[in-house]
Amino acid sequence: MKKLTLALVMAIAFAFGASAQKFALIDMEYILKNIPAYEMANEQLNQISQRWQKEVEAKATEAQTMYKNYQSDMVFLTDEQKTKKEAEIVAKEKEATELRYKYFGPEGELYKKRQSLMQPIQDEIYNAVKKVSEERGYQCIFDRASSANIIYASPRIDVSNEVLAKMGYAN
Repeated sequence: MKKLTLALVMAIAFAFGASAQKFALIDMEYILKNIPAYEMANEQLNQISQRWQKEVEAKATEAQTMYKNYQSDMVFLTDEQKTKKEAEIVAKEKEATELRYKYFGPEGELYKKRQSLMQPIQDEIYNAVKKVSEERGYQCIFDRASSANIIYASPRIDVSNEVLAKMGYAN
C-alpha cells in the first residue's frame, strides 16, 4: 500500500512538473499603430518638439550673428568693448545651450511631456496584456518588436489582436 501511494504521489508530482509552460507574443509596434490615441500623442510631441527646436535654433543663430558682427567690428573696438562683446556672445551661447538642455535634456520638458502623454497608453496596454495572459493561462508574453533574440515564432502564438480587442480596438 505504501509503495502504491508513493508511486501515485510521484506520478502526480511528475505530471504537474512536466506540464508545459505557455508563452505568447505581442507586436508592440503593431499594437501602437492601431491605437489612435498613440498616433495623436506622437503628432502632438512632434509639433512641440519642432516648436522648441525652432526656439533653440533662433537663440543659436542670434549668438552666431552676434559673433559675426563682433568679428567685423573687432578692429574698431577697444579692449574693454571687446571683452564686453565677448561676454555677451558667450552668455547668448550659454543661453541657447541651457534652453536646448531644458527642452531636450534627459529630464527635459520633452521627456516629461512624452511621459505624461504615453504613460496612460502604456498602462492600458499592460493591463490588456495582463488580462489576456490571465485568461489564456500564459506564464510569459514577449514583445516581438523589441526582442532581437526571437528568430522565429509561429503566428498562432501572437496575441496582439486579442490585446487590441481587450482595449476596445477591434481589428
